[in-house]
Amino acid sequence: MTDLAFLWHMHQPDYRHPDSGEFLLPWVLLHATKDYADMAAHLERHPGIRCTVNFVPVLLDQIEDYAAQFASGQWRDPLLRIAAAPDGELPSEAERAWLLDVAFRCYAPTMLEPFAPYRRLRDLLAFVRNQDGHSLDYLSATYYTDLAAWYLLAWSGESLRRSGRTIPQLMAKGGDFSVAERRALLAELGEAVGGLIPRYRALAERGQIELSCTPANHPLAPLMLDFAVAREAMPNCPLPAAPEYPGGRSRVAEHLANAQASHERRFGRPAAGLWPAEGALSTEFLKQIAEAGFQWTASSHGVLRHSAGAVMGDSAQTTTPWLPPEGTPGDTLLFFRDERLSDLIGFEYAKWHGRDAAQDFMGEIKAISRREPGALIPVFLDGENAWEYYPYNAWYFFSDLYAALEQTPGIRTVTLAEAAAARRERSPRLPRLTAGSWVYGTLSTWIGHPDKNRAWELLCELKLCADRALDSGRFDAAVCAQVRHRLAVCESSDWFWWLGDDNPAESVATFDRLFRHNLRSLYRLLELPPPAALDHPLSSGGSGGNSAAESGGTMRRATESPS
Repeated sequence: MTDLAFLWHMHQPDYRHPDSGEFLLPWVLLHATKDYADMAAHLERHPGIRCTVNFVPVLLDQIEDYAAQFASGQWRDPLLRIAAAPDGELPSEAERAWLLDVAFRCYAPTMLEPFAPYRRLRDLLAFVRNQDGHSLDYLSATYYTDLAAWYLLAWSGESLRRSGRTIPQLMAKGGDFSVAERRALLAELGEAVGGLIPRYRALAERGQIELSCTPANHPLAPLMLDFAVAREAMPNCPLPAAPEYPGGRSRVAEHLANAQASHERRFGRPAAGLWPAEGALSTEFLKQIAEAGFQWTASSHGVLRHSAGAVMGDSAQTTTPWLPPEGTPGDTLLFFRDERLSDLIGFEYAKWHGRDAAQDFMGEIKAISRREPGALIPVFLDGENAWEYYPYNAWYFFSDLYAALEQTPGIRTVTLAEAAAARRERSPRLPRLTAGSWVYGTLSTWIGHPDKNRAWELLCELKLCADRALDSGRFDAAVCAQVRHRLAVCESSDWFWWLGDDNPAESVATFDRLFRHNLRSLYRLLELPPPAALDHPLSSGGSGGNSAAESGGTMRRATESPS
């Protein structure tokens, strides 16, 4: 019997302004109504499919924030505020500028071009912008409320379009949406968002899926523990001027503990497995994972190749889990994803007809099964950002793939906890662990570039200030908790991902700005003046083109969607 283990990783960083709580970007909301809803629906329609779904706590925090907004009508996302506005009420100038900036960020061939009313809104904006400098003043309140509604409609998942009431009605009507119609749309979307966490919990409670977690705010833990581990896979990697991230071990431990507390509160039990942020592992981080009691963790074949290649050659196998190197406490099992199969789904099959893609993937699985009877096939990838590149949000691909897997004898889908329990006794031991991630098997996406290193240096300076302030006894418990929370947000891997030359300049600037907002906010919490350096961008530019993820075989980030 061949085991196929899917892991769908769900993550978005904290997009909220650190002081106002206002959502500066709408990606959590949009992925919730499109991707998280659809991925749950696929599993509900195919009860014979088992898999692992990984949720990062900072994403769950924001899903609950949106659920509270829908319940109260107190909007902290300008997209929702504009969509809910009374007829004839023109949004503020800042809100209008924000909406015009984001409301066509999607993959146009699948999410914009198919909808004539949405295209007309885009074309009208392009025409008006080509006129004199005051031409935008001629856009009416109806233009903005229709645009907000259409952005929400374009990002609604196929499951909502097929089962909803308001969504298909408004898509058929096309425009001139009344406030009653727009608020009915928000009610339908709010029901979907509010139901997400209970739906996934129900899938887990009936044993169909395993829910795993990531350290709470998605930190690049190996670098927090030791910058020098970047040189294990990349010996010439330039390092930050700071010798280390101060108190990194205790910070990583807090992220791990907070992740388990989040998981138990939301899903009723602690997580058995941990997908590390960016699939990034190191020897010291693996020890902390084991000490925290996780039964399994995972990375990618690039890390396995760097770790075991000297012993087994570059073909070090992903078709079995691995025991940790000698000297690692506990017996946390390591899984390494099949990069080629994972990237076929993440990057290639969107160009295919859904049925052809599903049949091709099944052919790949069957070939491995014949070649290696009893193999474990680990397919791990982002569970949210790839689907907009597929027609119909990958609805037909998943329908055909999951149906084929349910009907194919000799191949079964399993959770990673099941795979760990069944294979632990016959797993080989990893000779060593070379620090790396699921991007190239290195840590180069988060360190080494001057902009990335400068970001680490600024964070290290702030961490030293926080340590001194917290040790001083000047702050009560509530303020100390706020400081630790804001520090956790600042430690997210996403800020470092976007800095550098490989990503679109617009996205680089957005994440650079949000990172500095968070640093400044923490200085203010500490009652310290933010350094002047935070008034200036860290980024030296950006590519102005596609992200490195397009060629790096990793997850797409939400804001790679072209305008």
